[in-house]
Amino acid sequence: MTYLHYVIAAYAVFVLVLAWDFIVPRLQIRRLLRDARQRGSRQRRRGKPAPAADTELVR
Repeated sequence: MTYLHYVIAAYAVFVLVLAWDFIVPRLQIRRLLRDARQRGSRQRRRGKPAPAADTELVR
């Protein structure tokens, strides 16, 4: 009895999960950046000043 099919399936699932973990965060970041750019352009069109980019963290 051979476990070849089981091993191939296990590696295939492993590769799919690795690919998912690699791709999905990049898609989320791209979407968030696009949303932030669109929000900024809407605010500029309305004449509202963009919020000040303060580099100091406040609690």
